[in-house]
Amino acid sequence: ERMKRFRRHGQESQRERIKQELYGFNKTVEHGFPHQPSALGFSPSLQLLAIGTRSGAIKLYGGPGVEFMGLHDENAAVTQVHFLPHQVSGCSTHTLAAPYHMLHSHLGEHICTLNRIFLSATFNLFNFIPSFSLSLFLVPSISAPPSVTRVTAVLAHSSGDLLLLGTEGGHVFVVKVPGFRELEERNISLEKVTNGVPEEYGGRRSLEHVESLQENPVNPLQVLIGYGRGLMVIWDLDSQSAVKHIPATQQLESVWWMEDGGHVLSSHSDGSYCRWKVAGDDPQSEQEKSEVPYGHFPCKAISKIIHGGMPRASYGDRHCISVIHSKTHVALDFTSRIIDFFVIRDGPDHTGDPSALVVLVEEELVVIDLQTEGWPVIQTPYLVPLHCSAITCSHHVSAIPLKLWERVLSAGPWPMTGGQNLAPDPPQRDLLLTGHEDGTVRFWDASGVCLYPMYKLSTAGVFLTDSDPNDNLNQGTEGEWPPFRKVGCFDPYSDDPRLGIQKIHLCKYSGYLTVAGTAGQILVLELNDEAAEQTVEATVADLLQGQEGFRWKGHTRLEVREEPVTFPPGFQPFALVQCQPPAVVTALTLHSEWKLVTFGTSHGFGLYDYQQKNNVLVRCTLNPSDQLAMEGPLSRVKSIKKSLRQSFRRIRRSRVSLRKHHVNNAAKLQQANARLEAELAEMELAPVQRKIEPRSPDDSFTGLVRTLYFADTFLSDSSHNTPSLWAGTNGGSVFAYQLRLPPVERRGEDPVTAHPAKEIQLMHRAPVVGILVLDGHGSPLPEPLEVAHDLARSPDMQGSHSLLVISEEQFKVFTLPKVSAKMKLKLTAIDGSRVRRVGVAWFGSTRTDDYGESGLTVLTNQGDLHVVSLPGVKLQVQYPCIRREDVSGIASCVFTKHGQGFYLISPSEFERFSLSARCVVEPRSLVEVSSQTPSTTLPRAPPDGASVERRYTHSV
Repeated sequence: ERMKRFRRHGQESQRERIKQELYGFNKTVEHGFPHQPSALGFSPSLQLLAIGTRSGAIKLYGGPGVEFMGLHDENAAVTQVHFLPHQVSGCSTHTLAAPYHMLHSHLGEHICTLNRIFLSATFNLFNFIPSFSLSLFLVPSISAPPSVTRVTAVLAHSSGDLLLLGTEGGHVFVVKVPGFRELEERNISLEKVTNGVPEEYGGRRSLEHVESLQENPVNPLQVLIGYGRGLMVIWDLDSQSAVKHIPATQQLESVWWMEDGGHVLSSHSDGSYCRWKVAGDDPQSEQEKSEVPYGHFPCKAISKIIHGGMPRASYGDRHCISVIHSKTHVALDFTSRIIDFFVIRDGPDHTGDPSALVVLVEEELVVIDLQTEGWPVIQTPYLVPLHCSAITCSHHVSAIPLKLWERVLSAGPWPMTGGQNLAPDPPQRDLLLTGHEDGTVRFWDASGVCLYPMYKLSTAGVFLTDSDPNDNLNQGTEGEWPPFRKVGCFDPYSDDPRLGIQKIHLCKYSGYLTVAGTAGQILVLELNDEAAEQTVEATVADLLQGQEGFRWKGHTRLEVREEPVTFPPGFQPFALVQCQPPAVVTALTLHSEWKLVTFGTSHGFGLYDYQQKNNVLVRCTLNPSDQLAMEGPLSRVKSIKKSLRQSFRRIRRSRVSLRKHHVNNAAKLQQANARLEAELAEMELAPVQRKIEPRSPDDSFTGLVRTLYFADTFLSDSSHNTPSLWAGTNGGSVFAYQLRLPPVERRGEDPVTAHPAKEIQLMHRAPVVGILVLDGHGSPLPEPLEVAHDLARSPDMQGSHSLLVISEEQFKVFTLPKVSAKMKLKLTAIDGSRVRRVGVAWFGSTRTDDYGESGLTVLTNQGDLHVVSLPGVKLQVQYPCIRREDVSGIASCVFTKHGQGFYLISPSEFERFSLSARCVVEPRSLVEVSSQTPSTTLPRAPPDGASVERRYTHSV
């Protein structure tokens, strides 16, 4: 007995060692566009872009693959981001303090600095995500209310010594860095400034808040202070006195000190900008030139020079940046609110000709190439707005063959080059496909840190839709004034919601793709390198099968265009199945070797032969009590969505008068739309939520098809394997059909047939979320064509096969062909959680390339991740991943074949994670910076303190 116990203990400890070599949980990188961005910063010398968000996150981006992220403990908005040149403050063998500070302000109440960027080869932070150490410094306290000391303007002085903070009360505080010590004797009080204001300037009226702080580009001892009321003062930091006054009388919006140091540009709330000569000894500067770019109409404020100035009467709701160069004049028209922008310049000191305009708007980052004629938009390798139309589903495909990869690949230049990407080349090519509400499918290169856009497919051209071709009011016409040009791709209001993509399945070996939508449409597409004009004919699949007593109350089906449609090169539709009733497609699987597609809805499932373009099988799964399944989720919200869309069109045409510092009505409307989308998501998820309640055969949605699966296995006897189709429903039913395929030479003429073979009813009636057949070795059956392409071994057909049925509550293994229970793993009974997502993955060992195991990756409604072993169905590891309240995040999760996964942490961002100890995709970056020695004489440093002396790496 003692010997047995010792042997068992030894086996357990060996198993624990193997588990450590196979499994390990890491959140590795965030893909997409930061949710609710609120601040933008740029370092020309480091070529690093910084974005702050309303939730307190700061993200840094350099060249593709160079990414860093920091997150504040408190959930406070970042309102400004600035890079500070700084000296090395300390150094050890394991952590290196980089000589760059990054400064940002929180809601203007206090100042934070990222005072050490830990970049180390041996030190990992925040679950392997490159991170920052955050230090908090409060604004110097004075006996004034917080509203008066709120920071409204920041100047990081080029010397690296000083930080100037302008406040709402008009005071400017001077702070010594890096210690963040207030230099009280050097503060620029409102009293000091007003004492020197000329009498003729409105009787020294209130100057209001500090709107702008600018440093003289040729004399760092001079700083320009711009006040909200319009007055600008040039202050000498050495003599601590005003040397010049610029007596503008219009409300000030922004200031730009031109490179020659002799002129200042100011922009104002009436849509005008002025040029002032500031060189010379005259204490009062003269206005040289005043312009209103769009005529002398009432105009929107130019909130940053070269920005805005739209005539209010017609264009009050536009979000524009006007770019004027010689006789070329363009008003770049964005689809969401502008947060900030900057210009990237050529030359050794980054003061040469502009090369690119980088604009951060609320929903995307847009980069304009200013060196190419026509000023085209540059495709971004990161920060791509995944949500340009709302994401409705995702599908991941691993190890894409090179031939298919090259047929969908596209590329473009990128002006941000900071840092070096030290990550090794990806071991394989991976695709992430996202389906969207507007009927598009977008292909993303998911091999590395950057989720790079490769290709976009649109299915809308097949159908006649609700969209009004005149909806897009932003399209400019020849000779129009102002010369609008729509830029950016965020456009959530122009779609027929029935087009929404709900399921995607791509066969990487054959190049066949099938997509299914909200109104019961299933398209089969194939790759074509040339454009083609063709008609797509619909085959109707009547899932009610003549049953009496059911009347569909939901949306109508999409009408197919009768005339031929020209499809661009790429994936082109050649077959269409239309479910009747046109309910949301809930399950979809493609078998390209057999040329079959199977699909399911809340009413039943069907099997379609896309070679002969006919239905092989249609099966109704409705229970007599399933009346709710006849309503359709969109029927309850279609009218309100349509009225909202019409409201937005009216608002676009209406007169809106907004100032920069006042509440933005458009933001309120966006929030209202977001709430509506959330309600729609809840309605579509309602069937999932009902499943948590005690179940009975009379529950609604019992007939909803959750999973479909093809397998070549033993159904009738243990000596003859045949193709089969398996379907699992919300009511715990499993249906199996035996398929008969004609020989290859007769495949185009003889019909494919399907015959009922097995039917299983789980006693607990929990929804069936996965079906899997294991071969004689206990391995999952390979994918279609995988063996033919020598990428998987042939399944073992000598030993007996097993059937694994995964319900929301348990994993149950049956023998085949008898379908007798063999073993099971209860999940709900153990911890009360329910399975929401399941995938099959291969986990390779970190110790040797020769060893690995298949397993199930599982996500529960608690947001926990599990790995379940195959064929033994034993729990291996468990990790918390997603907040249990994050219903949409859990619903969006997609697993990869190698133990990684993606889920939405916001409408525009995927969080990537890994359950595999070996397969981890994460940023590995190197940033080169230099040491700076501060000086009391305030010499002018190169922009952001450039030049390379030391190297700091973050390697994980």
